Amino acid sequence: MHTDSVLVIASEAHRAHAALELDDGVMGPSVESPERADIISGALRAASHDFVVPDAVDLGLLRRVHAGEYVDFLATAWDRWVVEGKTAPSAMGLMWPTRGFRSVCPDDIVGALGHYSFTADTSIVAGTFSAATGAVAIATTAADRMLDTSAPTYGLCRPPGHHAMVDQFGGYCFFNNAAVAAQRLRDRGANRVGIIDIDYHHGNGTESIFLDRGDVVFVSLHADPRDEFPWFAGFADERGTGSGRGANLNLPLPKGATSGAWFSALETALGFLTSARLDALVVSLGVDAYEHDPLGTFALTTSDFAQAGDWIRSLGLATVIVQEGGYAVETLGANVVAFLDRWA
Repeated sequence: MHTDSVLVIASEAHRAHAALELDDGVMGPSVESPERADIISGALRAASHDFVVPDAVDLGLLRRVHAGEYVDFLATAWDRWVVEGKTAPSAMGLMWPTRGFRSVCPDDIVGALGHYSFTADTSIVAGTFSAATGAVAIATTAADRMLDTSAPTYGLCRPPGHHAMVDQFGGYCFFNNAAVAAQRLRDRGANRVGIIDIDYHHGNGTESIFLDRGDVVFVSLHADPRDEFPWFAGFADERGTGSGRGANLNLPLPKGATSGAWFSALETALGFLTSARLDALVVSLGVDAYEHDPLGTFALTTSDFAQAGDWIRSLGLATVIVQEGGYAVETLGANVVAFLDRWA
């Protein structure tokens, strides 16, 4: 292994998931495409980072983070779609149990899709379950390798995961890779784990999974949900409940936030994590805060991601990094490399 590299956990399993999304009233190929992982992988190989394939997925661990019936649903959803006579190339819901409806799971596949999802930007194809469990395997293996070597590791997870809740998918996410990595760290002896999410969009799924737990601390820098997806989570007054009260911190920023404003929020986030007295850290690395990202409005540059890597590394914690968003394909690889190079 190169001494100046970060160990990358990656696989080809993600290629099985290439789906459609409904965005601003238009149906088309999802911007969360196989190309994203290919670009990142190519850039990391060019930068001489070392690659290993993940171990087999730990379905028992997955079922401790996500509801068992939800895992079972995703495992069978595409087959049910076909058996029930649907011919569309992607399976997605048509209606969701919003205000005034009962939260029940219908027998019909379209109704079940509505029950287990919360957006129309995320659909299922034949290979979605294998790709999503492949991403979980990457995150779990990254956590294991970090613990075994005491060196930072990076999981090239695709599909991403930070929007996935205990029993709902959306925002391009099916299983919450960061949450699985954090749970693995807890299971292997870390008394308190932190998760810092620097994706442009709030990690609503990660927040919801750990909102009532004090053993996993969550902090997120993201666009103000009054203006941006996921709209209904990510507000500053969400501080945790029950045993998790005070273990959750949201730092929403306005549209068009400058790098100065973003780094000011990052400084607050790092102070919060330092005071939490953590044993390990998971970084949800979204790079869609980049100045030219088509799904973001922030003004971060490639060099800013390098600085962010420096600042987060300065916490001195055993760290696992998992990939989330980032959709500016021309610079996606460079932005990820810039962040990871500071950990080599």
